Amino acid sequence: MDVFWTLPPVSRTITALSIVVSALGYGKIISLYQYIFATRFVFTTKIVPQIWRVFTAFLITKPKFAILLDPYFLYQYGSALERESSRFTQPGDFFVYTMFVGSVIVALAGVLLNGYTFLPALSLAYAYTFAQDNPTRQVNFFIVNFDAKYLPFALAFMTFVVDGPEAAYTQATGLLAAHLYDFLTRIWPTFGGGKNYIFTPQVVKRWFGAKPGSVQDRGYGHAVQGRGRDAGSSEPSTGRSTGAAFGSMGPGRRLGGD
Repeated sequence: MDVFWTLPPVSRTITALSIVVSALGYGKIISLYQYIFATRFVFTTKIVPQIWRVFTAFLITKPKFAILLDPYFLYQYGSALERESSRFTQPGDFFVYTMFVGSVIVALAGVLLNGYTFLPALSLAYAYTFAQDNPTRQVNFFIVNFDAKYLPFALAFMTFVVDGPEAAYTQATGLLAAHLYDFLTRIWPTFGGGKNYIFTPQVVKRWFGAKPGSVQDRGYGHAVQGRGRDAGSSEPSTGRSTGAAFGSMGPGRRLGGD
């Protein structure tokens, strides 16, 4: 348990819950039908809306070996972003990113495509953002080495081959969600002269232990919270973070690391 608490909080929580929920479901201990996304149960006035399905649909893997493989990809790239990415320097930034891409995935995969589970789409969103941060970084995908910029497409292609086009379309919504986040927070403000309206509220920063001028020791690294930044400002943050690798875990191993 001491090891568990040293891992990046958002990635470790989603990964752990996905393993538990999926293992219980495929082991016939619980019914996954109560956890999948279904618009008729979420957006309804005939019964009490089952809002939990919006969240639990991100905790269901594909069956068999994918019970381990799907959470592996999710943690591999999620934890790399949470530890290392310069996009997420303030406490809670990665949580807000995850909530944004998750919301877009629900709208696209769940409402438009009638998808039932979203964990592969979230993993692809993490992989896409990781690739945007590290385009020329060499990754090893099973037995093939290539630049990280091709990683999201390799993951989507694998899903297309193994699970079919419908599953690949649903997973691809994660790529669209991550690209939309990149456009709204980086491309449009930097090259289009627009304003970044996606920011981390102070209450979320406090959830992750932020205090003005203080250093937060998060186990997997530390962050220094800046002072005097407007919550809605699009100006660069004054915070900074450093990531400490946990053992030999993190990007750079089999299946998706370099």
